[in-house]
Amino acid sequence: MKTFAALYTAIDQTTKTSAKVAAMREYFRTAPDADKIWTIALFSGRRPKRAVTTTQLRDWAAEAAGVPLWLLEESYPIVGDLAETIALVLPPPARTTDRPLHHWIEALRALHVASVEDRRLAILSAWDQLSVTERFLFNKLITGGFRIGISRKLMTRALAQASGQDESVLAHRLMGDWSPDSIGYSALVEAEETAAPDSRPYPFYLAYQLEAEPEALGDPADWQAEWKWDGIRAQLILRGGTHFVWSRGEELMTDRFPELARATDFIPPGTVLDGEIVAWKDGVPLPFARLQPRIGRKTVPKALLRDAPVILLAYDLLEQDGTDLRDSPLAERRARLDALMRSLPPDAPVRPSPAIPFGDWPTLAATRAEARAEMAEGVMLKRRASPYLAGRKKGDWWKWKLDPMTVDAVLIYAQQGHGRRANLFTDFTFAVWNGNDLVPFTKAYSGLTDEEFRQITAWVRRNTVQRFGPVRQVTPEHVFEIAFEGIQPSPRHKSGIALRFPRMVRWRHDKPIQEANTLDDLKKLLDAH
Repeated sequence: MKTFAALYTAIDQTTKTSAKVAAMREYFRTAPDADKIWTIALFSGRRPKRAVTTTQLRDWAAEAAGVPLWLLEESYPIVGDLAETIALVLPPPARTTDRPLHHWIEALRALHVASVEDRRLAILSAWDQLSVTERFLFNKLITGGFRIGISRKLMTRALAQASGQDESVLAHRLMGDWSPDSIGYSALVEAEETAAPDSRPYPFYLAYQLEAEPEALGDPADWQAEWKWDGIRAQLILRGGTHFVWSRGEELMTDRFPELARATDFIPPGTVLDGEIVAWKDGVPLPFARLQPRIGRKTVPKALLRDAPVILLAYDLLEQDGTDLRDSPLAERRARLDALMRSLPPDAPVRPSPAIPFGDWPTLAATRAEARAEMAEGVMLKRRASPYLAGRKKGDWWKWKLDPMTVDAVLIYAQQGHGRRANLFTDFTFAVWNGNDLVPFTKAYSGLTDEEFRQITAWVRRNTVQRFGPVRQVTPEHVFEIAFEGIQPSPRHKSGIALRFPRMVRWRHDKPIQEANTLDDLKKLLDAH
């Protein structure tokens, strides 16, 4: 555990990509294989299931530290993280241990079948032999909340350097439905692979936001344009007589979209499609809000299947007849995709995402302006000669999204942040006018500079009206411009409205609260959307 804690500290204390890669590379060269496979799993989001509740952890930590529970609870919002709060409040360990990472993970997994008292004794014993950083990581593993500030791309790069394997091959190997229980480090990373599991997806190719005018991309004839759909990016895999659906976040979602099972009736095995799952009814896409209730469900009730049926709008063909097509240029892959789609019946659950014809950039700009009417977020631009790469690469794939919608709103509640922002108020609730009343309608926690967060924090501390646990009600005095990508009705919110991806874009020092937007303004945006 000491070696893993040292790796975590090295990554956490630097913002330099090269330093993070170097720390991981050295770790993967020297750590035991059992620790390496678990580190790969943890860094790619495969965490152990929660072993105990946070309530139990609080109680046991207060007991071990000899402090009243209320004092630990008061410390939590100051520190900003429960795992760190517990690690800091506990007394120094009575003993030390050199037990490796995989030992502690197995110990945590054993707690699932232990009695509550045995769980308590095991965790108290662990706390009594781990350093502060080791305790913090152990607590994160207990709660299933472990996160690390690196991308999978960086981890794969470090692993490739440490193992001597090709980075693109490793990126593919690390995809799919595997766990340290099903495969060891050597088999996953080093062994010559003879046959990949049928379910394994390809690493997704991700686009950058277009920062300049599209004219900077050169000749329009070199580019393919298509709608940027507001759905779930997914790969539909047809192999071995069955199908698999993977999200961009590498979550297996096959059971959540049973409509796509019919694809095996029309599309031959050995096919992998990249596309967007959208709610679709009567020949048109539905708003993302109709799809959202299906995302978190393991099983889908009949009412949702009826109200929000889905299709896959396919825009790329990654595999055909079992042959990997990713190195072929987009123009060839698209031609193959169109030929495949033409053979499907009209009621197939897969359809081609139409390419947008355009002869020059102003014509495409005019089409892009109509994106919301098409239930899209903007357009995608892809170089026709581009291969299908892994991860986010600049140069060949761009997303040209519409400018966000904005409203001016009044700050009414504030809450402290977490991690490095634990001592700042960064999580805010905003309201708009409904007659003479301010009605809360959204929360936002990003978009300001660190200096602005420090300024608003000082103001919140001087202007708190009431406290509700960690939340402070403040004097309505400041207006912020809130940007968002979408708006939809929501019976769960007092305002009756919910925003998609809200964030602060400007602190309106120039505007009095009386000039903030109204609930009627939001409803007009809703009707227009």
